[in-house]
Amino acid sequence: MVEKKRQVYLDYGATTPVSPEVFSAMEPYFQQKYGNASSIHFVGQEAAEAVGRARGQVAGFFNCQPEEIIFTSGATESNNLALKGVVKKYYARQPGGPRPHIITTKIDHHCVVDSAKALEKEGLAEVTFLSVDKEGMVNPSDLQAAVKKNTILVSVIYVNNEIGVVQPLAQLTGLVKRVDPKIIFHTDAVQAAGYFDLDVTKLGVNLLSLSAHKIYGPKGVGALYIKKGTAVSRMQDGGGHEFGLRSGTLNVPGIVGLGEAVAQVMRNREKDIEHVQILRDKLLAGLSQIEGAAVNGSQKQRSPNNLNMRFANVEGEALLYSLSLAGVAVSTASACASKSLKPSHVLLSLGLPPEQAHSSIRMTLGRYLTDQDINYVIKIFPEIIKKLRQISGDVLQKRLSQKEKRLPDDFGC
Repeated sequence: MVEKKRQVYLDYGATTPVSPEVFSAMEPYFQQKYGNASSIHFVGQEAAEAVGRARGQVAGFFNCQPEEIIFTSGATESNNLALKGVVKKYYARQPGGPRPHIITTKIDHHCVVDSAKALEKEGLAEVTFLSVDKEGMVNPSDLQAAVKKNTILVSVIYVNNEIGVVQPLAQLTGLVKRVDPKIIFHTDAVQAAGYFDLDVTKLGVNLLSLSAHKIYGPKGVGALYIKKGTAVSRMQDGGGHEFGLRSGTLNVPGIVGLGEAVAQVMRNREKDIEHVQILRDKLLAGLSQIEGAAVNGSQKQRSPNNLNMRFANVEGEALLYSLSLAGVAVSTASACASKSLKPSHVLLSLGLPPEQAHSSIRMTLGRYLTDQDINYVIKIFPEIIKKLRQISGDVLQKRLSQKEKRLPDDFGC
């Protein structure tokens, strides 16, 4: 459709490239410093020291104690451990007790929603899935009304992975704690980590999930903050690593990379915010000129790097493919669900009809984008939309024509 002149990556919400600083920090732990951090000899202790430094870096990022950080394989494991671990510990402490109640939202990440559904299906928990308004915001009154006597856990995503909407997390945690201070509050903060303060004391959370590859770190490593005294059971048995909560040989290079990634975020956050917000707003201004274009989710309470838009009479998958041919990478939903043909559960939760959800794409910006990249996207977009609408119109006209041929001569008379 459009001659491919350059490559523009607008899918930083799916993953980010490993930064040079992170790669440099990781490199020695693949070959020179390759020890198992659980080994007591000097090679193992060299690795253990590196893990300890990284744990301290992540703890500094969260403003918590190092022993409150559990390293995992990423956000999916962290979120599963948070929800299922809390419920499992509840039953360990109260065998035969009443079925516990947990609350999450309809727009949380699949790994949270599906974990909650699994607990519900197995009869281990009663679950309330909170609705959101048309801008994707949780109503604090709805959350307060949902709390019951048997509520043990609330999980609300900080920044939505598809539409970038930012929930007033400190307000929500404060509300829940006032109703019942014993309720555990978890948040998936994966998309928030690069642009928002994750001070767990200010946020008021008991559990918080993080993934390295969303903040210019490596894939396959993440963390779960567990506030001291929070009751969580391990989900896998083994050698008792990570304070007995996550057995398995530690991914030392990955953990080192996560530590350096959060250190980089702390140094570069303000600069990154300014950079991506300027480019995002320019992209929004350019694409808003296209007839039938609209933004999904709140424009005010939104992460600076996220732009989720729909384009009337255009199929999102076709738009993604056409943009890819032109050298522009976007997504139609979260990366985890990008191969699904089902409408986004997040967009449907905003009240969008399926056809509008299907006409949407997500564009997420990052550190290495340039002004020239955005100019290129704005330039090629209208032509692609025009051709896709023409194709869509031709297909519709063909279907109508075929339908008319099957109708009787006196149809409608």
